[in-house]
Amino acid sequence: QVQLVESGGGSVQTGGSLRLSCAASGYTYSSYCMGWFRQAPGNEREGVALINLDGSTTYTDSVKGRFTISQDNAKKTLYLQMHSLKPEDTAMYYCAARGAYCYADFRPALFARWGQGTQVTVSS
Repeated sequence: QVQLVESGGGSVQTGGSLRLSCAASGYTYSSYCMGWFRQAPGNEREGVALINLDGSTTYTDSVKGRFTISQDNAKKTLYLQMHSLKPEDTAMYYCAARGAYCYADFRPALFARWGQGTQVTVSS
């Protein structure tokens, strides 16, 4: 059974930093493209960052230069380092996995596996 478990969320002030982690188990981690998504109340789930097996990454425009996605295949863990956080970054953050290369396609429907989410709150 594939499981993705996020951690690292919390409350910070504008300009602060957080690092999210997503621990994967139950499948061959390195076979998947991994991604971070977020969803604020009343909004649709949106893609934040993607990373492929070859290390290539894609970011949504609003987080470029502030967020960094990375993975440790040996630990089967996905990370999202977030700097210069803004109130508009407030959301529930989810990690997700798919069994195909991610060609900068953030559509959530393409991702078969999801974690339960971790809350990020940025106050002004």
